[in-house]
Amino acid sequence: MEDDEQLYPIAILIDELKSEDVSLRLNSIQRISTIALALGPERSREELIPFLHNSLDDEDEVLMALAEELDNRFAEYIGGDRYAHLLLGPLENLATVEETVVREKACESINKVATVLNEQQVQEYYLPLLKRLTNGDWFTSRTSAASLFASVYDNVPANMRTELLSQFAALCHDDTPMVRRAIARDMSALVKQMRKETVISDILPLYRRLSTDEQDSVRLLTVQDLVCIVEKLDKAETQKLLLNSIRAAFQDKSWRVRYMAADQFVKLASAVNEKVIQEDLVPAYVTLMRDAEAEVRTAAASQTPGLAKLMDQQTILKRLMPVVKELADDPSQHVRGALAAQISALAPLLGKDATIEHLLPLFLQLLKDEFPDVRLNIISRLEQVNEVIGIDLLSQSLLPAIMELAEDKQWRVRQAIIENIPLLALQLGVQFFNEQLSSLCMSWLGDTVYSIREAATINLKKLTEVFGVEWARTTIIPKVLQMGTHPNYLYRMTRIFAVTTMTPSLDEDTILNSVLTTMLPMVQDPVPNIRFNVAKAFEVLAEKLRDSPDGQRSIQEKINPALQVLSKDRDVDVRFYATRALQATSKT
Repeated sequence: MEDDEQLYPIAILIDELKSEDVSLRLNSIQRISTIALALGPERSREELIPFLHNSLDDEDEVLMALAEELDNRFAEYIGGDRYAHLLLGPLENLATVEETVVREKACESINKVATVLNEQQVQEYYLPLLKRLTNGDWFTSRTSAASLFASVYDNVPANMRTELLSQFAALCHDDTPMVRRAIARDMSALVKQMRKETVISDILPLYRRLSTDEQDSVRLLTVQDLVCIVEKLDKAETQKLLLNSIRAAFQDKSWRVRYMAADQFVKLASAVNEKVIQEDLVPAYVTLMRDAEAEVRTAAASQTPGLAKLMDQQTILKRLMPVVKELADDPSQHVRGALAAQISALAPLLGKDATIEHLLPLFLQLLKDEFPDVRLNIISRLEQVNEVIGIDLLSQSLLPAIMELAEDKQWRVRQAIIENIPLLALQLGVQFFNEQLSSLCMSWLGDTVYSIREAATINLKKLTEVFGVEWARTTIIPKVLQMGTHPNYLYRMTRIFAVTTMTPSLDEDTILNSVLTTMLPMVQDPVPNIRFNVAKAFEVLAEKLRDSPDGQRSIQEKINPALQVLSKDRDVDVRFYATRALQATSKT
């Protein structure tokens, strides 16, 4: 009887994996750790692992789940790390299947298992697995092998690394483009594990072969390898060994390769000296900025500030700014958007006078762009410009455009303006704010978009922190409180949100004499949503008032009676929030 009970878990697993119901098989695989726990380490090694090794499901979803389960964490169910190599058998099978995502997940688990293998296990089990996959008849096994070299390179004795690298080289020369693509994708991971001398002697020839491959899908993946290799070398070595490769990447006949190279431009430029940048890379960059493909121009535009940091001011003005001005008129909105996101970072590099002369006109142009994302990218980064030219010039030049954008039909643009208002207010001063921006800030409280109204209430809190409670008491609190009697319930709701948000920044006198006295009548509001938000607001007010005798008295004499009324409301939500607030004020 005991033997039958011991066989039960594996028997169930076998039955479920033979079921025609995919969901049942999937569920069984997802419970495999529980089954292994029930079997115990020894039976899991002797029965479960061989069973998994010999039974390969035809459903990709099931195979994917199995590949995910059999990583290094599963070793604890079969007796610990010293038996982890047993997991390589089933995973090797999974690494050869046709479905790409299953192979990738299997390789990911193999790499995780490799982290817990000792040197002997690597030599006896992992390297033979790698050799079998590398020499496999089908490209699926060879593509899987490409991702398995880096994880054990450090754990292989020096005298065996030559064979390992020869296997890697064989994949670089493979006839199948998919294999070469895989090896190009995974070369950088191996490079990171190697000493510089080995990279130069063994990897550079392989990189050069792949970077001139006839397939652009292979060449584009070598760009990340190039970046990884130059990070291993010093500038002199990079210029001697890889300058031609860097030039070739920027001039590749495939736009996808040029896109990848443009996207990594700054990292590649940082690997050479200033003279090479001036003579070779700046012309290459200008060419990329004028590329026929918008995707390439977009990637190049995103690199503008990083490249400018490697150049002096005169070079920026003479060679970079003309093409930057061209991109501001680019027919692609994505190119203009990428430029708008980066152009502000040029201000600290150019200085005040050059920023006023060259950048401000571009800011104004991009602020009026027909596409909202372009406008949004400029607005969100005004702080960098402000630090260079000062708020006076910024307000004179850009404030009219900003005021116009404050009523933009795209709510995200309006939200970006709101988020920058506290910064502008801090720099402009209270008088300028009261004259130019105060009415605008109040108008946002009545916006049709909830996110704008929410941002507007947070804005008022920040402005109170900038200008002080006395300013808030005389300038914005009266206007906010007036909204409590507005016929539109959304205005009344926003008034409650504004009060709740601002309360932590207000003093006790303002709360007692202004806020609380006008909040109490809202207990009788006909809209249930208003009433339960009033209850929530009372809870916040009580938290602020609890530390003083006058505050305690107001809680007992005004807030608690109002909450008692709401706790008997006909609406269940109102009663819930009122009761919760009463419990909080009682503790207070």
